[in-house]
Amino acid sequence: MTTVIEKPAGTSTLVPGTPLLEVRDLHVEFKTRDGIAKAVNGVNYSVAAGETLAVLGESGSGKSVTAQTIMGILDMPPGRIASGEILFRGQDMLKMSAEERRRIRGRKIAMIFQDALSSLNPVLSVGYQLGEMFRVHQGASRKEAKAKAIELMDRVRIPAAAQRVGDYPHQFSGGMRQRIMIAMALALEPDLIIADEPTTALDVTVQAQVMDLLAELQAEYHMGLILITHDLGVVADVADKIAVMYAGRIVETAPVHQLYAEPAHPYTKGLLRSIPRLDQKGEELYAIKGLPPNLLKVPAGCAFNPRCDAATDLCRTEIPALHQVTDRDGAELAGRRSACHLWKETLHG
Repeated sequence: MTTVIEKPAGTSTLVPGTPLLEVRDLHVEFKTRDGIAKAVNGVNYSVAAGETLAVLGESGSGKSVTAQTIMGILDMPPGRIASGEILFRGQDMLKMSAEERRRIRGRKIAMIFQDALSSLNPVLSVGYQLGEMFRVHQGASRKEAKAKAIELMDRVRIPAAAQRVGDYPHQFSGGMRQRIMIAMALALEPDLIIADEPTTALDVTVQAQVMDLLAELQAEYHMGLILITHDLGVVADVADKIAVMYAGRIVETAPVHQLYAEPAHPYTKGLLRSIPRLDQKGEELYAIKGLPPNLLKVPAGCAFNPRCDAATDLCRTEIPALHQVTDRDGAELAGRRSACHLWKETLHG
């Protein structure tokens, strides 16, 4: 039987709809020999208690850099936060001291990294690494920490947890290692979890198991969840809303089912067309032409214009604002925005 893990003292009870995190006009850049690379360029998004926000985009779109900035683990230098705010429960974390950020990290906001094998220490048992959260943050003894590590391993459905608590990372499969990472993130029952590509390098069946586990645990603990991925197929049944990133900017936001049914940006449309479908057996898989832009030389106007079949002269000269999306009658669609000059044509035809 799994023992209920007590919530750490000082952690507030979560209320449905309570804003947990707001990212406001965040700009992050990297200094290189060839110039300044603007990795995050004016990003805005928010997530509430019990809500799942999926952040989608190709490699290099700024998803992970935004997450690292939120967690306070961005390498600086070469990285630099040029401007913006990251509000956690109304407090700007960018103005906090290093000690204040450390108290939030792990206890209030936790992160699941994409490569479990490189994230876990190969010379320490998984039980020791899980128990460290309790020893450091709660002053637990080694015996207490080991008992809680077993509880966590059992909670994320690792078979024979009591027997395997002394095993090392290399003795677990990829899927089991990712469960260890989820257990580590859950250890102190944080208000918010950031999952950065949690299903990378896992086979399809294991991907589904990991995503189902995340969704179940989120519902049980009523946490906010930011799910970072490039795979729209992974988030369809998990996310509440989606933010699509391209070249450091948010190009579309929408409730998940609306985005899948009626995308309002050509890039989102291309990502959806790239998902393999059972009814297209034998047909050539669709791929968005070209490559994401070099962040040192982002094209003028809309960054997606060199890859967009619908691009006009306006797209090549003027950066589109994140427009409020409306239905055919002009009524605003809640939570829907698109950074496209031609969003009406894309959405309504």
